[in-house]
Amino acid sequence: MVKRRVHVAAAAIISADKKQVLIARRPSSVDHGGLWEFPGGKLAPYETGLEGLKRELHEELGVEIVRAQPLIRVHHEYPDKHILLDVWQVHEFSGEPFGREGQAVRWVAMHELANYPFPAANLPILQAVKLPTEYLITAEEDDEALFDKRLERALREDQVRLVQLRDKHLSREAYLARAERALALCKAYEARLLLNGEPDLLDDVDADGIHLTSERLMSLERRPIADDKLLAASTHDRDQLRQAVVLGSNFVTLSPLRTTPSHPEVAPMGWHDFQQLVERAGMPVFALGGMTRFDAHHARAVGAQGIASIRDFWK
Repeated sequence: MVKRRVHVAAAAIISADKKQVLIARRPSSVDHGGLWEFPGGKLAPYETGLEGLKRELHEELGVEIVRAQPLIRVHHEYPDKHILLDVWQVHEFSGEPFGREGQAVRWVAMHELANYPFPAANLPILQAVKLPTEYLITAEEDDEALFDKRLERALREDQVRLVQLRDKHLSREAYLARAERALALCKAYEARLLLNGEPDLLDDVDADGIHLTSERLMSLERRPIADDKLLAASTHDRDQLRQAVVLGSNFVTLSPLRTTPSHPEVAPMGWHDFQQLVERAGMPVFALGGMTRFDAHHARAVGAQGIASIRDFWK
């Protein structure tokens, strides 16, 4: 049986303080009735994602999009159809949203989204709306005071809100001591901290999650940490992206997009191949490898969550 292919545009409408998102309840008369979703609807054959979304939001909510950018594209298989969700993050709009078709709409705090039932196809969107567009990977530093100073500068001045503590030359004891200090700094700035290493590091430091190396990723058979923690992984190809899905990863980095000084021998994938991999990733993906903040909009345009970097943040 040939499945129907349905192309849907959806909106993650974020409040000005970036702490709330607008969701709507599906009518009881349609598929997945009674569940919550991100507003939007099916595209007409002649429409692009943004064109269709503008029409749908006007019809459903009475608002006009002023500024939006791509967030994530999600392919999902149901028994009878293939859904492509083309999701845009709406940063600015005019009008006051209300249910013009009688549907319930509600502003919900990001941390409360887990309390609302969504269709399965919406789960990657739920991950994406709760993540920032920049992922700081810390550099190796021997001077602990300098490490703390540079991390706090990134949190305060660059407003980084997602951090991976990566330092392979430290002993476990020294790494844990640094992790405790980094966690205190991150909490002070409402940022989340992931530890790069074995999952049992969370037994000693109550960080927000674990970032797996690609080797460790491929060696696991199941998700190694609790669902209330973030699981991330380094990926470089389609097989590793598939394994990240199997483990229930919340997001990944995909590299190298460009040649980097640390790995000059590794051939970069470039934007075209990166986009092809991201299209079917099924989760938020951060572009890694020679990335700077100037690349953030380009990365979003080809489907990435944003950029991950060491050098551009670690000054």
